[in-house]
Amino acid sequence: MKIYLIRHGETEGNREGYFRGRADFPLNENGRKQAEALAEALKNAGIKRIYTGPLSRARETAEILSRKISAPVIVEEGFNNINLGPWEGKLKEEIKEKYPEEFKTWITEPEKLRIPGAESVLDVRERAVKTLNMILGKVKEDFAVVSHRAILKPLIAGILDIREPFFWKIHVDTASYSILKFNEERGFTLYLLNQTSHLENFVVEEY
Repeated sequence: MKIYLIRHGETEGNREGYFRGRADFPLNENGRKQAEALAEALKNAGIKRIYTGPLSRARETAEILSRKISAPVIVEEGFNNINLGPWEGKLKEEIKEKYPEEFKTWITEPEKLRIPGAESVLDVRERAVKTLNMILGKVKEDFAVVSHRAILKPLIAGILDIREPFFWKIHVDTASYSILKFNEERGFTLYLLNQTSHLENFVVEEY
């Protein structure tokens, strides 16, 4: 079975350098073009269903893919983005200035970051892995997951048993896709990471 892990298309939050979390930044014009290019690239991939987080940038990316491949879209709360509490919707430079020690932890070992009122990266890893395993318990055909980098990176680390610190060892760009294979004997194998050859224009976010 193949599992396609897809990051949503670009938003102004990506382009302008905001911490997004669950702040509901919609796709911008380039993000919709990215999603269309992604859909074209995956039109013959054999994806039978699409699971998406509930935020509009993930849902719209999933819906654009769905229209191309005629696969149903299922909204899954377990793939919602990380809850960043008071950092959500704030510019990264603003957070860097206001919380210098916490920001340093974010760019070095975010697994250790604890923000009052927010989720930790390790909390996210646990729920994302649990959600994927729940789907695998009932689905036996190729499917896609459309989500966010703060979900996909911990998810990949969790299922491949990558030890901490893992977050910055994995990179996924907007509207990229990665491919996992799963079977009962071997478990998960990563076949492809961060495919972006279908994209003409994207912002590389380093933190």
